[in-house]
Amino acid sequence: VQLLHPDDLHRLAALNVVASMQPIHATSDMVMAADYWGSRTQFAYAWRTMLDSGAVLAFGSDAPVEPIDPMLGLYAAVTRRRPDGTPGPDGWHPEQKLTMAEAVRAFTWGTAVTAGQAHLSGTITPGKFADLTIFSQDIFTISPDDLPGTAIDGTVVGGVFRHRTW
Repeated sequence: VQLLHPDDLHRLAALNVVASMQPIHATSDMVMAADYWGSRTQFAYAWRTMLDSGAVLAFGSDAPVEPIDPMLGLYAAVTRRRPDGTPGPDGWHPEQKLTMAEAVRAFTWGTAVTAGQAHLSGTITPGKFADLTIFSQDIFTISPDDLPGTAIDGTVVGGVFRHRTW
């Protein structure tokens, strides 16, 4: 969902909409969107608006179109800025920013819902697959500006380490 018409906001929850988006597209597209959509960009990549309306958000990277690095997607979701800091400290349409918890939920639980697998994955819960990523820093406590430099120290798939740095 790149551009949302304001008249459709009330329909999202009623229709059980799962809004599948790539946060990094917002920061990649912001200049082009402003050129082509003008003032309608207030409803472009409207994550906060959609989430608050009751829609489920499902985020991904869109690799290989965009970098696969999950930190860049999280950074875009919580800051609405490119890694170089543009368009400025507040980000592009800052009213659409998400919290880190909301962004992580969209990348995990939201994608599991989309795949019809929320009963098996998407949260770290007893009885579900142990699929998780271990970061070099606590992404819930660091400054969002430190996200792009945060490394992946480990990856667990089905309860088995597939990658680790120690």
